[in-house]
Amino acid sequence: MIETASNAQAAALSRLAASWRRSLDHHGLDPAQRDGVNRVTEGALAERRDRSEALMRVATPRLDALYQLVGSSGCGVLLTDDEGVVLDIRASDADAGVFDDWGLWPGADWSERSEGTNGIGTCLAENRRVTIHRDEHFHARNTAMSCMDAPIYGPDGSILGALDVSSARADQTEGFNRLIAAMVAQTARQIESDAFRTSFRDARILVAEAPDTEAATLLAIDSHDIVIGATRGARRAFGLSQSGPISPVPAGDLLGRGDGPTGFEKAERAAVMRALTRAGGNVSKAARALGIGRATLYRRMKRLGIDETR
Repeated sequence: MIETASNAQAAALSRLAASWRRSLDHHGLDPAQRDGVNRVTEGALAERRDRSEALMRVATPRLDALYQLVGSSGCGVLLTDDEGVVLDIRASDADAGVFDDWGLWPGADWSERSEGTNGIGTCLAENRRVTIHRDEHFHARNTAMSCMDAPIYGPDGSILGALDVSSARADQTEGFNRLIAAMVAQTARQIESDAFRTSFRDARILVAEAPDTEAATLLAIDSHDIVIGATRGARRAFGLSQSGPISPVPAGDLLGRGDGPTGFEKAERAAVMRALTRAGGNVSKAARALGIGRATLYRRMKRLGIDETR
């Protein structure tokens, strides 16, 4: 376990160093530069919001819910477009002026090419969830804040924007940041799922039963049992194109129903087996870890051919 944690820390530091190198060498930025964050005009912001209308519509209730969880700790919740320009924010009235001064406000450009290493820009540049804590930021003027971010993917697998929680509390620890980062990632997956369901509202939606997956893994299936849409996670799981329209394929062919548990069933079986192994074979404990009832887990084990006394 110690070795695993050490490897993860080394990987994080390597990625951070790569982002700093991009900021210096590719974008030509100066970490000591003191000018404020670049902002687009009101007209340009309105155009960006129009282009992201569908995203903002499904994201609004999720932003509200996330802010209810983190707002009391002095955090702000931000939504950006795919270029890192802030579209919307949730912040308390008492903190609004501070966030605006920092550039954490609608219209601000937090792309990596503009601000160097930061939560929003690095998340979008690397297409992954990131936490940038205080002095990990490239610009010295941003080192008072911590930023936790996750990318949001659209129904076609392309990136739509980033979900960000930012805070400038001096007493905010890296451990607390990890808790917030998990909530950010979960909310981003929920927004992605909501956008996918809205886009394929007339289709049947098949969801992977894999509780420990990082991605929203959904397929849209029409009345003829043809797969017509897939989230980014599903595209990765089934070897489909990462973005753009997918070639229609029979659901049975994709899921491999005739060849035993593959696809979603394989993912579900693997998740159940992991939970049982971690619980030492204790079904009740495994069910709690999966967030389901004991009877439900027994039914799934029977369906998946998992012997309780394996």
